[in-house]
Amino acid sequence: MNSVLGVYECSMDAKGRVLLPAGLKRQLDAAAREGFVLKRSVFSPCLELHSMAQWKSISDKIGGLNRFVKKNADFVRLFHAGVKMVELDGSGRILIAKDLAVYAGLERELVFSGTTFGLEIWNRKAYEAAVNPSDLDFAQLAEEVMGDQNRDHELP
Repeated sequence: MNSVLGVYECSMDAKGRVLLPAGLKRQLDAAAREGFVLKRSVFSPCLELHSMAQWKSISDKIGGLNRFVKKNADFVRLFHAGVKMVELDGSGRILIAKDLAVYAGLERELVFSGTTFGLEIWNRKAYEAAVNPSDLDFAQLAEEVMGDQNRDHELP
C-alpha cells in the first residue's frame, strides 16, 4: 500500500466498525494479509491507516532517534499514543478503537482519503472543512510547495 487513490464516504456503526467500500478494499487487499496500523495524525484531526510495510519504514526512521534526548523521547511517546494494530474482518470491516474515534471526532459519517502517505480517516464535516478552507489560496500554496521543483517535472 504505497499510495491509495480516491476519497470514499462510509459509515461507522455504534461499535466502531467500518465497512470499507469495494474500491478501497481492492486497493488494500494485498496489504490486508499483514494487517494495518491505525494512529493519530500528527498535523490534522484525523486518523492514519498504514500498511505494515509503511509502518516498518516509519518505525525504522523513528528508531534512529537518540532516545536520551528529551525532545526525541517526548516525540516518540506522543507519536505512538493510541497506536493500534487492526485487521479486516471476514466482512471487510475494520474496528476503530473508541479512544482513536474520540481523538479524531469520528461520528457516523466518515471519509477515507487516499494520500501518498497512507490513508486518512476523517469525520465527514471536518474533512470538508479541511479541503475547502476559506482562508487558503491553493494556487499560491502549490507554487510555494512545488514551484521550485520545475527541473524534476519538465516535459520530455
